[in-house]
Amino acid sequence: MLLIMVIAYLFVTIGIGLWAARRVQNSADFAIAGRHLPMYMIITTTFATWFGSEIVLGVPAKFIKGGLNAVVEDPFGAGLCLVLVGVFFAAKLYRMTLLTISDYYRERYGRAVEVICSLIIMLSYLGWVSAQVTALGLVFNLLSGGLISIPWGMTIGVLSILVYTLWGGMWSVAVTDFIQMIILVVGLVVLAVFAADMAGGAGKVIDLAVSRDMFRFWPEPTWHEMLFFFGAAITMMLGSIPQQDVFQRVMSANTEKAATHGTVIGGTAYILFAFVPMFLVASALLIMPEQTAALLEDDPQKVLPTLVMDKMPVVMQVLFFGALLSAIKSCASATLLAPSVTFTENIWRQFRPEYISDLENLRIMRISVLVFAIAVLAYSIKMEGTPIFELVSGAYQVPLVGAFVPLVFGLYWKRATTQGALCATVLGIGVWVLFMGTPALHEAFPQQLAGVLAAVVGMVAGSLVPQWVHHRPAGHHAIAGVE
Repeated sequence: MLLIMVIAYLFVTIGIGLWAARRVQNSADFAIAGRHLPMYMIITTTFATWFGSEIVLGVPAKFIKGGLNAVVEDPFGAGLCLVLVGVFFAAKLYRMTLLTISDYYRERYGRAVEVICSLIIMLSYLGWVSAQVTALGLVFNLLSGGLISIPWGMTIGVLSILVYTLWGGMWSVAVTDFIQMIILVVGLVVLAVFAADMAGGAGKVIDLAVSRDMFRFWPEPTWHEMLFFFGAAITMMLGSIPQQDVFQRVMSANTEKAATHGTVIGGTAYILFAFVPMFLVASALLIMPEQTAALLEDDPQKVLPTLVMDKMPVVMQVLFFGALLSAIKSCASATLLAPSVTFTENIWRQFRPEYISDLENLRIMRISVLVFAIAVLAYSIKMEGTPIFELVSGAYQVPLVGAFVPLVFGLYWKRATTQGALCATVLGIGVWVLFMGTPALHEAFPQQLAGVLAAVVGMVAGSLVPQWVHHRPAGHHAIAGVE
């Protein structure tokens, strides 16, 4: 019965997504909803996109083992990323008529930086989308009692998302995000109330967390601990800023105010609401102490699903899996769309003439969504068994060391040059790879922090020394359907 209801829910969301797809008439509608989304939809789509499988399954698993100190990267870093985007980036980028974040790199630095940063951004999405696909496989495996294998569960999940994302793009993503966020919030809040009652009251759950030092946020005051704490914090806080899915939400807003305020509110809500799944997992320590202890040794990601499946009535199970699927689908649909649009606009155009029609551009975007979905599914099956939290956190290190510094310096330092941007990207990624591949280095100093510092040095030095590489304006692509 539970599996049937979940499948019915999938069909409902597909129907809503296809209904929203009727509004797609051109590539701007597909990529950024024609810049027509009001503030409340920017808030919901920002929140829902961030609130994925890692926050429901991965983050609570880390929290229950290491407390708040272990989850500084997500939700704190991830939520603050959206706040920083709203405060420092949204207004400046919104005023530029761009379709992708990589269009900015082209306009500011030229084609070479555009292509390099596009590849970096696209590569980073493999880990993030794979985390959502992995969670979908786990859900169907659990609901079917093992009859549906995890790889087949992944396949079913990807197909359910692909149908409406392929046709409706950002319009379908935004509308389904709005519905799914309501289900997500209501479902998890009701579950938290029910779990608190089962545990003997919310006070007992909080007291237990305090007794186990789960609310300790700051690291030990040693050089090593502080460095790695800071390195973890900036991974998603800064690494998510030069990402197409964040940029799409900024550019989809119908006003500059909606673009700036919507991301700040969405990020703040994300941090606050992330405590609900953490509370649920902490309550499991009181409701089923022996099972929880065993699962912590085996796979902490299964604590929350096991609590719901073994200890709660069917109604609560429906609410949980409805909320979980809402979180996964909203995140996965956005992250399927973002790299596909980037590929079409910033890679494919290199091999096509400028007079390519908008309808052909739209068709290529849809083909790109399909191809990327197949690639992600294959990657997810190959990476089966990798913790969801690790898949997500690893994904953001690439844009952090390769694309963040050129974006910030390009917006806020007039002397930044194309040569500086190329040096920043090459040096940032080079140092990051060196540290990652040398155990003695990455154990002594965070590899992502080393990469960022190297990128800053590359940008400043490359911009101030005599220029051998100059920016050659490539021309601006007009966005059809956007006035």
